[in-house]
Amino acid sequence: MSPTDWLSVTRGDAPLVVSIPHAGTIIPSDIEARLVSPWLARKDADWWLGELYAFAADLGATVVRTGVSRTVIDVNRDPSGVSLYPGQATTGLCPVDTFDGEPLYREGQDPDAAEIAGRRIRFFDPYHAALETELDRLVARHGKVVLYDAHSIRSRAPRLFDGELPQFNIGTNSGAACDPALTRAVEAACDGAGLSRVTNGRFKGGWITRHYGQPGQGVHAVQMELACRGYIDEPTVLTPDTWPTPFHAPRAAPLQAALTDVLKACIAFANST
Repeated sequence: MSPTDWLSVTRGDAPLVVSIPHAGTIIPSDIEARLVSPWLARKDADWWLGELYAFAADLGATVVRTGVSRTVIDVNRDPSGVSLYPGQATTGLCPVDTFDGEPLYREGQDPDAAEIAGRRIRFFDPYHAALETELDRLVARHGKVVLYDAHSIRSRAPRLFDGELPQFNIGTNSGAACDPALTRAVEAACDGAGLSRVTNGRFKGGWITRHYGQPGQGVHAVQMELACRGYIDEPTVLTPDTWPTPFHAPRAAPLQAALTDVLKACIAFANST
């Protein structure tokens, strides 16, 4: 499997890079054979984000996306294996359980250190090389660029957070990853939609936001974690027959309109002096 089979880069000239690190569902056959269930391994994907953000390229954004499942390797985790949320439940660089704590691998089949290192070389490193290439290109052209890391998650995941997640969850590494003016602009675009929003709540930004968000070097990073209910139905009980629910464009249209305003606000910020 070559990088061109799973790594997608759509180039634009606007000062905005949209990263989609968790929407992939590809699992190499040698890994899938060791899993408890292919469905469990794909259960926690950021479903349909490619379709939800299909408008981004029309705004001139550069879109970097991996088709590989986060079960294979999570390109939004610290490659050293250090937890991004110490003391809180989370998944690792090569997850061994789901968000609900269900084991992903059959007994004795978890990846060892050597296998994890190999997956880093095969999948993690090319994704970040692509991100770095596009950020460098656009910083050289514009001087200031926004990196928008796009995510979604079920509205309720009791092992990860209490209650129902707000619709918009903005993460800026507690303000370190971007200029406060960008945070305010994204918040205003979300609030204009009349939907619930929190900034630096349960999700403060993953490794992509924390690593690349270097305002002094011209890269301002923000993570957007969406509650899935904004664009697809969420069944009460998740089974292979009920999840994921299909992407339905009319259902997603109001959220897409709000996200269009968010990305336009990112571009306007990057173009400001």
